[in-house]
Amino acid sequence: MSQPLFRTPKGVNDTLPADHQYMTYIKKAVRHRARQAGFKRIDTPIFEYRAIFERGVGEHTDLVEKELYLVAPKTARDEEADLALRPELTAGICRAYIEHGMQQLPQPVQVYAIGPVFRHDRPQKGRFREHYQFDFEIIGLKDPSLDAQLIHLLTKIYDDIRILKNLRLQVNNIGTGENRRTFVEAIKEFFIGKERNLPPIDQGRLQTNPLRLLDSKEEDTQIILKGAPKLSQFVDDASKEYHNTLCSYLDALNIPFSDNPHLVRGLDYYTQTVFEFWDSSTGAQNAVGGGGRYDGLIELLGGHPTPGTGFASGMERVIWQMKEAGVKVPQKDQVDVFVAQLGIEAKKKCLTLIAHLRDKGIHTIGALGEASLKSQMRLADKFEATYALLIGKMEVKRKTIIVRNMKEGKQEEVPDDRALERVIKLLGEGNLDTYTHRDQMVPEFDQD
Repeated sequence: MSQPLFRTPKGVNDTLPADHQYMTYIKKAVRHRARQAGFKRIDTPIFEYRAIFERGVGEHTDLVEKELYLVAPKTARDEEADLALRPELTAGICRAYIEHGMQQLPQPVQVYAIGPVFRHDRPQKGRFREHYQFDFEIIGLKDPSLDAQLIHLLTKIYDDIRILKNLRLQVNNIGTGENRRTFVEAIKEFFIGKERNLPPIDQGRLQTNPLRLLDSKEEDTQIILKGAPKLSQFVDDASKEYHNTLCSYLDALNIPFSDNPHLVRGLDYYTQTVFEFWDSSTGAQNAVGGGGRYDGLIELLGGHPTPGTGFASGMERVIWQMKEAGVKVPQKDQVDVFVAQLGIEAKKKCLTLIAHLRDKGIHTIGALGEASLKSQMRLADKFEATYALLIGKMEVKRKTIIVRNMKEGKQEEVPDDRALERVIKLLGEGNLDTYTHRDQMVPEFDQD
Protein backbone atom coordinates (compact mmCIF):
# COMPACT_ATOMS: atom_id res chain seq x y z
CA MET A 1 0.00 0.00 0.00
CA SER A 2 1.49 3.35 -1.07
CA GLN A 3 1.98 6.20 1.38
CA PRO A 4 -0.39 9.17 0.89
CA LEU A 5 1.11 12.26 -0.71
CA PHE A 6 -0.73 14.53 1.74
CA ARG A 7 -2.08 14.16 5.26
CA THR A 8 -4.29 16.33 7.42
CA PRO A 9 -2.48 19.21 9.17
CA LYS A 10 -1.63 18.67 12.82
CA GLY A 11 -4.58 19.08 15.16
CA VAL A 12 -7.38 18.60 12.61
CA ASN A 13 -9.33 15.46 11.91
CA ASP A 14 -11.33 13.83 9.12
CA THR A 15 -14.86 13.01 10.28
CA LEU A 16 -15.38 9.65 8.59
CA PRO A 17 -18.84 8.11 7.98
CA ALA A 18 -18.76 6.06 11.22
CA ASP A 19 -18.27 9.19 13.34
CA HIS A 20 -20.79 11.13 11.27
CA GLN A 21 -23.42 8.73 12.57
CA TYR A 22 -22.57 9.96 16.08
CA MET A 23 -22.47 13.60 14.93
CA THR A 24 -25.89 13.29 13.30
CA TYR A 25 -27.37 11.65 16.36
CA ILE A 26 -26.00 14.31 18.74
CA LYS A 27 -27.39 17.06 16.49
CA LYS A 28 -30.81 15.42 16.56
CA ALA A 29 -30.71 15.21 20.35
CA VAL A 30 -29.74 18.90 20.51
CA ARG A 31 -32.47 20.00 18.07
CA HIS A 32 -35.05 17.88 19.88
CA ARG A 33 -34.34 19.51 23.25
CA ALA A 34 -34.01 22.97 21.67
CA ARG A 35 -37.51 22.75 20.17
CA GLN A 36 -38.96 21.51 23.45
CA ALA A 37 -37.51 24.54 25.28
CA GLY A 38 -38.33 27.17 22.63
CA PHE A 39 -34.77 27.83 21.37
CA LYS A 40 -34.34 29.06 17.78
CA ARG A 41 -31.37 28.18 15.53
CA ILE A 42 -28.79 30.88 14.74
CA ASP A 43 -25.63 30.66 12.62
CA THR A 44 -22.89 33.29 12.72
CA PRO A 45 -19.86 33.62 10.39
CA ILE A 46 -16.87 31.36 10.87
CA PHE A 47 -14.65 34.46 10.93
CA GLU A 48 -15.26 37.76 12.69
CA TYR A 49 -13.27 40.89 13.47
CA ARG A 50 -10.47 39.96 15.84
CA ALA A 51 -11.45 42.79 18.22
CA ILE A 52 -14.74 41.01 19.04
CA PHE A 53 -12.78 38.22 20.71
CA GLU A 54 -10.11 40.47 22.24
CA ARG A 55 -12.75 42.70 23.82
CA GLY A 56 -15.30 40.03 24.71
CA VAL A 57 -13.30 36.90 25.50
CA GLY A 58 -10.33 38.82 26.91
CA GLU A 59 -7.12 40.12 25.35
CA HIS A 60 -4.92 38.26 27.87
CA THR A 61 -6.74 34.94 27.88
CA ASP A 62 -4.95 31.88 26.51
CA LEU A 63 -7.65 31.64 23.86
CA VAL A 64 -6.80 35.06 22.39
CA GLU A 65 -3.08 35.27 23.15
CA LYS A 66 -2.10 31.77 22.02
CA GLU A 67 -4.98 30.01 20.28
CA LEU A 68 -6.51 32.55 17.89
CA TYR A 69 -6.24 31.78 14.17
CA LEU A 70 -5.85 35.04 12.24
CA VAL A 71 -7.26 35.40 8.72
CA ALA A 72 -4.98 37.11 6.21
CA PRO A 73 -6.65 37.71 2.81
CA LYS A 74 -4.14 38.14 -0.04
CA THR A 75 -5.58 41.50 -1.09
CA ALA A 76 -7.09 42.71 2.16
CA ARG A 77 -8.46 46.20 2.51
CA ASP A 78 -7.68 47.95 5.76
CA GLU A 79 -11.00 46.99 7.33
CA GLU A 80 -10.48 43.30 6.40
CA ALA A 81 -6.91 43.00 7.66
CA ASP A 82 -7.77 42.07 11.25
CA LEU A 83 -10.05 39.06 11.04
CA ALA A 84 -9.91 35.82 13.04
CA LEU A 85 -11.54 32.40 12.88
CA ARG A 86 -14.01 32.10 15.71
CA PRO A 87 -12.56 30.28 18.75
CA GLU A 88 -16.00 30.07 20.41
CA LEU A 89 -19.62 30.92 19.54
CA THR A 90 -20.93 33.22 22.28
CA ALA A 91 -19.18 36.45 21.25
CA GLY A 92 -20.42 36.20 17.66
CA ILE A 93 -23.98 35.48 18.82
CA CYS A 94 -23.90 38.54 21.09
CA ARG A 95 -22.55 40.65 18.20
CA ALA A 96 -25.51 39.43 16.09
CA TYR A 97 -27.94 40.27 18.94
CA ILE A 98 -26.71 43.87 18.90
CA GLU A 99 -26.34 44.28 15.13
CA HIS A 100 -29.79 42.97 14.24
CA GLY A 101 -31.71 44.75 16.99
CA MET A 102 -32.74 41.56 18.75
CA GLN A 103 -33.30 43.56 21.93
CA GLN A 104 -36.63 44.55 20.29
CA LEU A 105 -37.79 40.93 20.35
CA PRO A 106 -39.64 39.46 23.34
CA GLN A 107 -37.05 38.91 26.06
CA PRO A 108 -35.27 36.74 26.85
CA VAL A 109 -34.05 35.70 23.41
CA GLN A 110 -33.25 31.97 23.35
CA VAL A 111 -30.98 30.76 20.54
CA TYR A 112 -28.73 27.79 19.83
CA ALA A 113 -25.97 27.07 17.33
CA ILE A 114 -24.03 24.06 16.04
CA GLY A 115 -20.79 24.50 14.15
CA PRO A 116 -17.00 24.45 13.99
CA VAL A 117 -14.64 26.55 16.12
CA PHE A 118 -10.89 26.94 15.73
CA ARG A 119 -8.19 27.05 18.40
CA HIS A 120 -4.44 26.72 17.97
CA ASP A 121 -4.35 24.52 21.03
CA ARG A 122 -2.25 21.48 21.89
CA PRO A 123 -4.21 18.56 20.39
CA GLN A 124 -5.69 16.38 23.13
CA LYS A 125 -7.99 13.41 23.50
CA GLY A 126 -11.31 14.45 21.97
CA ARG A 127 -10.15 18.00 21.19
CA PHE A 128 -8.76 19.24 17.89
CA ARG A 129 -7.68 22.59 16.48
CA GLU A 130 -10.84 22.52 14.42
CA HIS A 131 -13.65 21.00 16.42
CA TYR A 132 -17.43 21.22 16.64
CA GLN A 133 -19.58 22.63 19.41
CA PHE A 134 -23.25 22.96 20.16
CA ASP A 135 -24.11 26.14 22.02
CA PHE A 136 -27.20 27.49 23.83
CA GLU A 137 -27.70 31.13 24.90
CA ILE A 138 -30.41 33.01 26.86
CA ILE A 139 -30.03 36.80 26.44
CA GLY A 140 -32.02 39.66 27.94
CA LEU A 141 -32.97 38.53 31.45
CA LYS A 142 -31.10 37.71 34.65
CA ASP A 143 -32.50 35.13 37.04
CA PRO A 144 -30.95 32.05 38.67
CA SER A 145 -33.89 30.02 37.37
CA LEU A 146 -32.59 30.61 33.81
CA ASP A 147 -29.16 29.28 34.80
CA ALA A 148 -30.87 26.26 36.31
CA GLN A 149 -32.96 25.70 33.17
CA LEU A 150 -29.84 25.78 30.98
CA ILE A 151 -28.03 23.29 33.20
CA HIS A 152 -31.13 21.08 33.22
CA LEU A 153 -31.30 21.28 29.41
CA LEU A 154 -27.68 20.17 29.09
CA THR A 155 -28.22 17.29 31.53
CA LYS A 156 -31.17 16.12 29.42
CA ILE A 157 -29.06 16.15 26.25
CA TYR A 158 -26.27 14.21 27.97
CA ASP A 159 -28.85 11.80 29.36
CA ASP A 160 -30.45 11.32 25.93
CA ILE A 161 -27.11 10.26 24.45
CA ARG A 162 -26.34 8.05 27.49
CA ILE A 163 -23.24 9.73 28.93
CA LEU A 164 -24.69 11.65 31.90
CA LYS A 165 -23.88 8.85 34.36
CA ASN A 166 -20.16 9.28 33.53
CA LEU A 167 -20.12 13.05 34.17
CA ARG A 168 -20.06 15.21 37.29
CA LEU A 169 -21.42 18.76 37.38
CA GLN A 170 -19.19 21.43 38.96
CA VAL A 171 -20.76 24.78 39.94
CA ASN A 172 -19.35 28.05 41.30
CA ASN A 173 -20.12 31.76 41.56
CA ILE A 174 -17.20 34.05 40.72
CA GLY A 175 -18.99 37.26 41.71
CA THR A 176 -19.12 40.55 39.84
CA GLY A 177 -16.40 42.19 37.81
CA GLU A 178 -15.61 44.48 40.73
CA ASN A 179 -15.33 41.47 43.08
CA ARG A 180 -12.80 39.85 40.77
CA ARG A 181 -10.73 43.00 40.30
CA THR A 182 -10.36 43.29 44.08
CA PHE A 183 -9.44 39.62 44.29
CA VAL A 184 -6.86 39.95 41.50
CA GLU A 185 -5.10 42.74 43.39
CA ALA A 186 -5.01 40.55 46.51
CA ILE A 187 -3.55 37.63 44.52
CA LYS A 188 -0.86 39.82 42.98
CA GLU A 189 0.10 41.08 46.44
CA PHE A 190 0.18 37.52 47.82
CA PHE A 191 2.59 36.37 45.10
CA ILE A 192 5.12 39.19 45.67
CA GLY A 193 8.39 37.32 46.31
CA LYS A 194 6.88 33.96 45.30
CA GLU A 195 6.91 34.42 41.50
CA ARG A 196 10.06 32.37 41.03
CA ASN A 197 8.38 29.32 42.56
CA LEU A 198 5.73 29.31 39.85
CA PRO A 199 6.11 27.31 36.61
CA PRO A 200 6.84 29.57 33.59
CA ILE A 201 3.29 29.27 32.22
CA ASP A 202 1.82 30.53 35.50
CA GLN A 203 4.41 33.30 35.86
CA GLY A 204 2.96 34.68 32.65
CA ARG A 205 -0.61 34.26 33.88
CA LEU A 206 0.22 36.14 37.08
CA GLN A 207 1.11 39.18 34.97
CA THR A 208 -1.73 39.03 32.45
CA ASN A 209 -4.64 37.05 33.92
CA PRO A 210 -4.14 36.07 37.60
CA LEU A 211 -7.61 34.55 37.84
CA ARG A 212 -6.43 31.67 35.64
CA LEU A 213 -4.06 30.58 38.42
CA LEU A 214 -7.04 29.18 40.32
CA ASP A 215 -7.65 26.39 37.81
CA SER A 216 -3.99 25.82 36.94
CA LYS A 217 -3.10 22.18 36.30
CA GLU A 218 0.47 22.77 37.61
CA GLU A 219 1.10 20.95 40.92
CA ASP A 220 3.58 23.58 42.23
CA THR A 221 1.03 26.32 41.66
CA GLN A 222 -1.72 24.44 43.47
CA ILE A 223 0.57 23.91 46.50
CA ILE A 224 1.30 27.65 46.74
CA LEU A 225 -2.37 28.54 46.28
CA LYS A 226 -3.31 26.68 49.45
CA GLY A 227 -2.16 29.71 51.45
CA ALA A 228 -3.50 32.33 49.01
CA PRO A 229 -6.62 34.46 49.40
CA LYS A 230 -9.77 32.67 48.23
CA LEU A 231 -12.08 34.12 45.59
CA SER A 232 -15.06 33.28 47.79
CA GLN A 233 -13.76 35.81 50.36
CA PHE A 234 -14.30 38.61 47.82
CA VAL A 235 -17.66 37.58 46.38
CA ASP A 236 -20.36 40.01 47.54
CA ASP A 237 -23.44 38.98 49.49
CA ALA A 238 -25.81 39.45 46.54
CA SER A 239 -23.75 37.04 44.42
CA LYS A 240 -23.68 34.51 47.26
CA GLU A 241 -27.46 34.74 47.59
CA TYR A 242 -27.80 34.32 43.82
CA HIS A 243 -25.63 31.19 44.00
CA ASN A 244 -27.55 29.71 46.93
CA THR A 245 -30.80 30.23 45.03
CA LEU A 246 -29.36 28.51 41.95
CA CYS A 247 -28.23 25.56 44.06
CA SER A 248 -31.71 25.26 45.56
CA TYR A 249 -33.17 25.12 42.04
CA LEU A 250 -30.71 22.40 41.04
CA ASP A 251 -31.76 20.45 44.11
CA ALA A 252 -35.42 20.90 43.14
CA LEU A 253 -34.60 19.54 39.66
CA ASN A 254 -32.77 16.55 41.23
CA ILE A 255 -29.51 17.48 39.51
CA PRO A 256 -26.45 16.28 41.48
CA PHE A 257 -23.57 18.80 41.59
CA SER A 258 -20.37 19.70 43.39
CA ASP A 259 -19.97 23.24 44.74
CA ASN A 260 -16.44 23.94 43.46
CA PRO A 261 -14.85 27.23 44.69
CA HIS A 262 -11.83 26.73 42.38
CA LEU A 263 -13.86 26.71 39.16
CA VAL A 264 -13.38 29.97 37.22
CA ARG A 265 -13.32 29.04 33.48
CA GLY A 266 -10.90 30.69 31.10
CA LEU A 267 -12.85 33.52 29.45
CA ASP A 268 -13.00 37.06 30.83
CA TYR A 269 -16.65 37.67 30.04
CA TYR A 270 -17.96 35.33 32.75
CA THR A 271 -19.70 36.82 35.79
CA GLN A 272 -21.32 35.07 38.73
CA THR A 273 -22.50 31.56 37.72
CA VAL A 274 -19.98 29.26 36.06
CA PHE A 275 -20.34 25.50 35.60
CA GLU A 276 -18.69 22.55 33.86
CA PHE A 277 -19.40 18.87 33.33
CA TRP A 278 -16.27 16.83 34.09
CA ASP A 279 -15.44 13.24 33.26
CA SER A 280 -16.04 11.44 36.57
CA SER A 281 -12.75 9.53 36.33
CA THR A 282 -10.34 12.18 34.97
CA GLY A 283 -11.95 15.41 36.20
CA ALA A 284 -11.11 18.84 34.76
CA GLN A 285 -8.63 17.38 32.29
CA ASN A 286 -11.60 16.14 30.28
CA ALA A 287 -14.35 18.74 30.68
CA VAL A 288 -17.07 17.87 28.18
CA GLY A 289 -19.06 21.10 28.33
CA GLY A 290 -19.80 24.13 30.44
CA GLY A 291 -20.78 27.76 30.57
CA GLY A 292 -22.12 30.49 32.80
CA ARG A 293 -23.34 34.06 32.96
CA TYR A 294 -21.84 36.92 30.90
CA ASP A 295 -23.86 39.93 32.06
CA GLY A 296 -21.30 42.50 30.86
CA LEU A 297 -20.43 41.05 27.44
CA ILE A 298 -23.01 42.79 25.26
CA GLU A 299 -22.10 46.17 26.77
CA LEU A 300 -18.41 45.45 26.06
CA LEU A 301 -19.34 44.83 22.41
CA GLY A 302 -21.15 48.18 22.11
CA GLY A 303 -24.70 47.29 23.12
CA HIS A 304 -26.86 48.43 26.01
CA PRO A 305 -26.23 46.62 29.32
CA THR A 306 -27.92 43.25 28.78
CA PRO A 307 -27.58 40.09 30.89
CA GLY A 308 -26.92 36.73 29.30
CA THR A 309 -26.17 33.13 30.16
CA GLY A 310 -25.20 30.12 28.07
CA PHE A 311 -23.15 26.97 27.60
CA ALA A 312 -21.21 25.12 24.93
CA SER A 313 -20.19 21.48 24.57
CA GLY A 314 -17.48 19.96 22.39
CA MET A 315 -18.97 17.33 20.10
CA GLU A 316 -15.78 15.33 19.58
CA ARG A 317 -15.42 14.95 23.34
CA VAL A 318 -19.06 13.89 23.55
CA ILE A 319 -18.44 11.24 20.87
CA TRP A 320 -15.41 9.98 22.81
CA GLN A 321 -17.57 9.71 25.94
CA MET A 322 -20.27 7.84 24.02
CA LYS A 323 -17.77 5.32 22.68
CA GLU A 324 -16.23 4.87 26.13
CA ALA A 325 -19.72 4.17 27.50
CA GLY A 326 -20.38 1.63 24.73
CA VAL A 327 -23.26 3.67 23.30
CA LYS A 328 -24.42 2.62 19.83
CA VAL A 329 -26.35 5.06 17.69
CA PRO A 330 -29.24 4.10 15.38
CA GLN A 331 -27.95 2.83 12.04
CA LYS A 332 -29.81 4.72 9.33
CA ASP A 333 -27.34 3.93 6.56
CA GLN A 334 -28.14 0.22 6.49
CA VAL A 335 -28.57 -1.15 2.97
CA ASP A 336 -32.06 -2.59 2.56
CA VAL A 337 -31.70 -3.87 -0.99
CA PHE A 338 -28.72 -4.66 -3.20
CA VAL A 339 -29.55 -5.00 -6.91
CA ALA A 340 -27.24 -7.26 -8.94
CA GLN A 341 -27.34 -7.57 -12.74
CA LEU A 342 -25.63 -9.21 -15.67
CA GLY A 343 -25.85 -7.89 -19.24
CA ILE A 344 -26.95 -4.67 -20.97
CA GLU A 345 -30.69 -5.35 -20.85
CA ALA A 346 -30.48 -6.38 -17.19
CA LYS A 347 -28.62 -3.18 -16.41
CA LYS A 348 -31.45 -1.12 -17.94
CA LYS A 349 -33.98 -2.93 -15.73
CA CYS A 350 -31.63 -2.50 -12.76
CA LEU A 351 -31.43 1.30 -13.18
CA THR A 352 -35.21 1.66 -13.31
CA LEU A 353 -35.76 -0.69 -10.38
CA ILE A 354 -33.20 1.12 -8.19
CA ALA A 355 -34.91 4.45 -8.91
CA HIS A 356 -38.37 3.08 -7.97
CA LEU A 357 -37.07 1.46 -4.78
CA ARG A 358 -35.41 4.70 -3.64
CA ASP A 359 -38.57 6.67 -4.42
CA LYS A 360 -40.38 4.37 -1.97
CA GLY A 361 -37.88 5.20 0.79
CA ILE A 362 -35.98 1.91 0.52
CA HIS A 363 -32.21 2.22 0.98
CA THR A 364 -30.92 0.71 -2.24
CA ILE A 365 -27.59 0.36 -3.99
CA GLY A 366 -26.70 -1.44 -7.20
CA ALA A 367 -23.59 -2.92 -8.79
CA LEU A 368 -23.59 -1.39 -12.26
CA GLY A 369 -20.15 -2.52 -13.37
CA GLU A 370 -19.15 -5.63 -15.32
CA ALA A 371 -18.45 -7.97 -12.37
CA SER A 372 -19.85 -11.51 -12.26
CA LEU A 373 -23.00 -12.23 -10.27
CA LYS A 374 -20.89 -14.17 -7.79
CA SER A 375 -18.66 -11.13 -7.20
CA GLN A 376 -21.70 -8.89 -6.87
CA MET A 377 -23.23 -11.17 -4.25
CA ARG A 378 -20.00 -11.05 -2.25
CA LEU A 379 -20.32 -7.27 -2.41
CA ALA A 380 -23.92 -7.51 -1.16
CA ASP A 381 -22.61 -9.50 1.82
CA LYS A 382 -20.01 -6.83 2.57
CA PHE A 383 -22.72 -4.14 2.53
CA GLU A 384 -24.80 -6.36 4.86
CA ALA A 385 -27.82 -5.91 2.62
CA THR A 386 -31.11 -7.33 3.91
CA TYR A 387 -32.26 -8.48 0.48
CA ALA A 388 -30.62 -8.88 -2.91
CA LEU A 389 -32.43 -8.64 -6.24
CA LEU A 390 -30.79 -10.58 -9.09
CA ILE A 391 -31.43 -9.84 -12.76
CA GLY A 392 -29.48 -12.03 -15.18
CA LYS A 393 -29.92 -12.78 -18.88
CA MET A 394 -32.41 -15.60 -18.18
CA GLU A 395 -34.46 -13.37 -15.85
CA VAL A 396 -34.65 -10.71 -18.58
CA LYS A 397 -36.03 -13.28 -21.02
CA ARG A 398 -38.54 -14.62 -18.48
CA LYS A 399 -39.40 -11.10 -17.27
CA THR A 400 -38.70 -12.11 -13.67
CA ILE A 401 -36.49 -11.02 -10.78
CA ILE A 402 -34.94 -13.23 -8.10
CA VAL A 403 -35.50 -11.92 -4.56
CA ARG A 404 -32.95 -13.33 -2.08
CA ASN A 405 -33.06 -13.07 1.72
CA MET A 406 -29.38 -12.55 2.48
CA LYS A 407 -29.56 -13.60 6.12
CA GLU A 408 -31.57 -16.81 5.61
CA GLY A 409 -30.18 -17.71 2.18
CA LYS A 410 -33.70 -18.29 0.81
CA GLN A 411 -34.82 -16.89 -2.51
CA GLU A 412 -37.86 -16.72 -4.77
CA GLU A 413 -38.49 -15.72 -8.36
CA VAL A 414 -41.25 -13.15 -8.95
CA PRO A 415 -42.56 -11.38 -12.06
CA ASP A 416 -40.62 -8.18 -12.64
CA ASP A 417 -43.79 -6.05 -12.56
CA ARG A 418 -44.50 -7.34 -9.03
CA ALA A 419 -40.96 -7.14 -7.64
CA LEU A 420 -41.38 -3.68 -6.10
CA GLU A 421 -44.61 -4.69 -4.37
CA ARG A 422 -42.97 -7.88 -3.08
CA VAL A 423 -39.94 -6.07 -1.63
CA ILE A 424 -42.16 -3.53 0.11
CA LYS A 425 -44.17 -6.35 1.70
CA LEU A 426 -41.04 -8.19 2.83
CA LEU A 427 -39.46 -5.13 4.40
CA GLY A 428 -42.64 -4.13 6.16
CA GLU A 429 -45.29 -1.77 4.93
CA GLY A 430 -45.54 1.67 6.47
CA ASN A 431 -42.64 3.97 7.22
CA LEU A 432 -39.94 2.21 5.24
CA ASP A 433 -37.37 4.85 6.07
CA THR A 434 -37.41 3.94 9.78
CA TYR A 435 -38.23 0.24 9.86
CA THR A 436 -34.57 -0.72 10.43
CA HIS A 437 -34.42 0.91 13.88
CA ARG A 438 -36.14 -1.68 16.02
CA ASP A 439 -32.84 -2.60 17.72
CA GLN A 440 -31.84 0.89 18.84
CA MET A 441 -29.56 1.30 21.81
CA VAL A 442 -30.55 4.96 22.31
CA PRO A 443 -33.89 6.79 21.91
CA GLU A 444 -35.06 8.05 18.52
CA PHE A 445 -35.88 11.74 18.05
CA ASP A 446 -38.34 13.39 15.72
CA GLN A 447 -37.05 14.08 12.22
CA ASP A 448 -36.06 17.48 10.79
